[in-house]
Amino acid sequence: MSIKNCNHPVDENIVRIINEKGLKRKKVAQKAGYSDQMLCDMLNGRKIIKISDVLILGKVLEVDPNSLFKQVRK
Repeated sequence: MSIKNCNHPVDENIVRIINEKGLKRKKVAQKAGYSDQMLCDMLNGRKIIKISDVLILGKVLEVDPNSLFKQVRK
């Protein structure tokens, strides 16, 4: 199983929320205490998104962390 598969659907939901809210990834990374590269690696399947990351990113994005696990129909 690839990292991309492990991160799904959390990675896609984070990207979607960032875009919907008109946020900059760099700002989100800074508020979460991550480097730009670290967040980029999480969202592009090069680093596993851990539960602790979900909690941090949920807080930064002002969403319920559980919502990051929901499948979004396209």
